[in-house]
Amino acid sequence: MKKNKPKYKQIIDAAVEVIAENGYHASQVSKIAKKAGVADGTIYLYFRNKEDILVSLFQEKMGNFIERIKEDTEQKSNADEKLRTLIEMHFSRLANNYHLAVVTQLELRQSNKDLRQKINEVLKGYLAVIDEILKEGIEEGLFHPELNIKLVRQMIFGTLDEVVTNWVMKEEKYDLISQADAVHYLITNGLKK
Repeated sequence: MKKNKPKYKQIIDAAVEVIAENGYHASQVSKIAKKAGVADGTIYLYFRNKEDILVSLFQEKMGNFIERIKEDTEQKSNADEKLRTLIEMHFSRLANNYHLAVVTQLELRQSNKDLRQKINEVLKGYLAVIDEILKEGIEEGLFHPELNIKLVRQMIFGTLDEVVTNWVMKEEKYDLISQADAVHYLITNGLKK
């Protein structure tokens, strides 16, 4: 399978850097190939076009991240700890890879409708993790029993997303990971009975 080959990962990692530094529209396939250390034609052995690179990049990076979040949250004993873990992991994942943060927070927003739909498909797995945490919190009596899970999930994701976007726009002028405590406090206290 192509995704398991080293050049695939090289191209994905190079695309993150090139797109973050130049913007999606100014990121030619040749720039990505040069950064990856491969010939231009090699890109087309793995990807159909630049849009396919962007979607694959998101699927690869977000897919791995969702798996890690599932694993780490499942090891926690209650919904509060799980939510805290999810917030910390969300912030630390992007704080530790500024180029990826730029791509996810800025470049993916400028995409066309088809691209957005493909990206939303990947996000469904992440949103499902949030749903499970909310359901568990209701069952534990930690969160209000009449929460609209779909709405609250969007509010949680939107909060995390906006905090990271603001951090990117401020060009890393503060510690993103240190925001986790305040965000966790705000969300959990807003969800209590």
